[in-house]
Amino acid sequence: MGAIMTSPRRFDPFRPVELLTSLWSTAAMVPVNSGAATAYRTLFMTVRRLVLGRRLTVRLGDGDVRLTVTRFDSRLDVHGLSVGQLNDVTVTAEDIDWRTTHFDQATVILHNVHMKPGAPVVLVAAPVDVTLDLPAPALDDLLRAAAPRLAGRIGEDGVARLGWAGYPRLGHVEVEARIDGSTLWLTARRVGIGSTRWRLPGRTPAYPVSLPEMAHGLQLTAVTFAPGVVQISGRLPEWRTELL
Repeated sequence: MGAIMTSPRRFDPFRPVELLTSLWSTAAMVPVNSGAATAYRTLFMTVRRLVLGRRLTVRLGDGDVRLTVTRFDSRLDVHGLSVGQLNDVTVTAEDIDWRTTHFDQATVILHNVHMKPGAPVVLVAAPVDVTLDLPAPALDDLLRAAAPRLAGRIGEDGVARLGWAGYPRLGHVEVEARIDGSTLWLTARRVGIGSTRWRLPGRTPAYPVSLPEMAHGLQLTAVTFAPGVVQISGRLPEWRTELL
């Protein structure tokens, strides 16, 4: 279970965190009707105000994650709200640090979101789809760890190219990527020297690169390249966090 923490302060009954707990208690006591929907909507907007634009620490069992939330939205439905369901919630965060890994941006879609009463309030979602944007040099870092003789870069056209480290004039290989578990498989599609390019056979073997461990058991599902970015997608079966 994770916990979202902000800077510690003394207890203040007018603080947003105490207000959140009070609002939850009110929502839990309201009968299932439009009044309950209004109470839950107020609760959601309070959570949104608590996290949006703030630098937060999310405590996970395998390391803290530091991030800044830039989006926290949901298409709130009156019927769902009346029973405490928030439907899907989309969260975007930037400047993310976990252990020694840095991510430029992450977009998280939390499905079937609901809140459980208590002190603190617990936010539960299942499943959770995650898309992580890594800076393009991350590809070179991965290759340096797995194969020091290779260097990688992503061009302005969003194509990943591999070459011999220290010998850029020897040409490059254009690659496509797929993920299988914790392994990134790079398959060469074209060879280029200068402005000349040759297509390689479809049966060209793929080259495996081990990926760093992902936070909280994230199951990687896809990888794509874009100008200046390595984009990795994954899924968590379930995610819980305490709102303190």
